[in-house]
Amino acid sequence: MSTIEISMRNRALIARRERLLGPGNPLFYDNPVHLVRGEGVWLYDADGRRYLDCYNNVPHVGHCHPHVVEAITRQASTLNTHTRYLDETILDYAERLIGTFDDPLSTAVFACTGSEANEIALRMAHVATGASGLIVTNHAYHGNTTAVSQLSTIMPPVEGLGRHVRTIPPPDSYRPLRGLKGEKLASAYAYEVARAIDSLEADGLKLSAILVCPFFANEGFPDVPPDFMTQAIEHVRNAGGLYIADEVQPGFGRTGNHMWGYMAHGVVPDICTMGKPMGNGHPLSGVVARQDLVAEFREQVKYFNTFGGNAVSCAAGMAVLDVIEEEGLMENARVVGDYVKQRLRGLQEKHDLIGDVRGRGLFFGAELVLDRVTKEPAGEETKRIVNAMREKGVLLSRIGPHDSILKMRPPMPFSQDNADQLLSTLDDVLSDAP
Repeated sequence: MSTIEISMRNRALIARRERLLGPGNPLFYDNPVHLVRGEGVWLYDADGRRYLDCYNNVPHVGHCHPHVVEAITRQASTLNTHTRYLDETILDYAERLIGTFDDPLSTAVFACTGSEANEIALRMAHVATGASGLIVTNHAYHGNTTAVSQLSTIMPPVEGLGRHVRTIPPPDSYRPLRGLKGEKLASAYAYEVARAIDSLEADGLKLSAILVCPFFANEGFPDVPPDFMTQAIEHVRNAGGLYIADEVQPGFGRTGNHMWGYMAHGVVPDICTMGKPMGNGHPLSGVVARQDLVAEFREQVKYFNTFGGNAVSCAAGMAVLDVIEEEGLMENARVVGDYVKQRLRGLQEKHDLIGDVRGRGLFFGAELVLDRVTKEPAGEETKRIVNAMREKGVLLSRIGPHDSILKMRPPMPFSQDNADQLLSTLDDVLSDAP
């Protein structure tokens, strides 16, 4: 980290942070931002400078949305306790949330974090199948509990991935397996799932579940070959396994055309998990699954979560659903997202560094390459651009196996005017590239 550009105040904050929270606690940007306030799509630092937030999906309907703030305040001043008492708030929220899913997803379990939600899903699958084998994609991230961290190749545990885990390549049309296209490519990636199942069985393990983000967000949100998911999940179910969709990033209408990411592929999961955006920053997560799976899980595990599904959390979650519906945010994601992708393709024609434009709705980005023919990743250049955008008042990040993909995932009220600011700033930064 360069200290030349960091203010004395921020250097003192960083030193205090490392002393109190431990060294290695991650921060964004070479010159970290000291944020003190948020509103809508805007963030403000300690010096009063305003930043366009093109990254945070936690404040899903906008930073400090007044309707969500009011709902939390009202409920917190009325009642908040755990769920071993009868209360209608959790039932009203569960009923409304479940109504956004396809049959047979009909029963909810609430927790506080996405990590917890994914761990519940894994335990639920184990109870249902009696098996322990799991399949995830390379470069996936599904949380930081002991069980879930064993699935991550981004931040693997010290002991490495579990013996019961198999990884498959994410279904990427930009860097396709063996240069295949179309149906052959979809089948080739699906065959990797079949190979993983065979590998588990060779070690005496049966398949419990495949856990994937249906948008493959951390893998670089590639364009998924059509019919891949249909074929992949057919392999899973033929082996007796379940399909768990991690909707933490693509859910709640972010992709524009669908409320949930899995809907783009036409395959209904057995279990869906949710987190971050669910309470607009209030710690709330959930699992929505088939009723038989939840019933068997509750019977055998007797699951209870002190804070999961408390009245204040459910009030926050209900308010988020209100805003998505009343402000037409899913349609906004579709319209503005299409506009951004069109403009990004225009920048691609102008700047050779942009090798590929990708995304859906308000989750979009571009892969940067040093050579469009060889597709050599431009990881260092991507890092420089992310930091340069921060200096010009636009916050975004990078992702993917080579950290060479600009990741833009703004709050849902992000407008076309906001998009114009983002894109003109990106054009300037790319024009300054060496």
